[in-house]
Amino acid sequence: MAEKTVTLISDDMSKRIIDTAAFMVTAHGASSITVRKILKELDITNRVFYNRFHNIDEVLEIVYRDTILKIRESITKFDPKKDFFTQAADIVADTLIMSYDNKMQFNDYVFRNDSISKDNYEWWRSEIKKLLIFAVDNGLIKNVDCDVLSYSIWCFCRGYNADAVGRKLPREEAVANFKYSFGIFLDGMRK
Repeated sequence: MAEKTVTLISDDMSKRIIDTAAFMVTAHGASSITVRKILKELDITNRVFYNRFHNIDEVLEIVYRDTILKIRESITKFDPKKDFFTQAADIVADTLIMSYDNKMQFNDYVFRNDSISKDNYEWWRSEIKKLLIFAVDNGLIKNVDCDVLSYSIWCFCRGYNADAVGRKLPREEAVANFKYSFGIFLDGMRK
């Protein structure tokens, strides 16, 4: 017997469900979001929800992906006419702030369902490498292996963020400590 294929609806209500879930994640964290809470918040029925999504994890995946894409935008604001080192520190700090908040909201969800980690990892490595190549080509930093260094920066940022989130450091303290440490790291790369 052939399995029945279900075509889900994608419309304004779908967007309202996603937006409501995103708001609820920001306010209460992903682990507290349920279909029932979304139904109550929007005053809709099970049928309305399940005609658009298979389950709550599908909605959270969309919210999580949208958040990751917003975080990625921080690195694309690089201006080659401005001071490389100041921008590098600011970009990394901005990314830390956004990802710190994101991980606090999605902490349990990320550990259970991080389905885009490979894509996210490859995207960040590529973008970091572009900045490093720019800095080497313009004589701003020592001649370095951009592949190895992009991986190291990725690990440094992720590891710091994971530890700060896991220990529940206040965001301001985490950012200040990170900017200090990353500043020393950047100074070591100067030509």
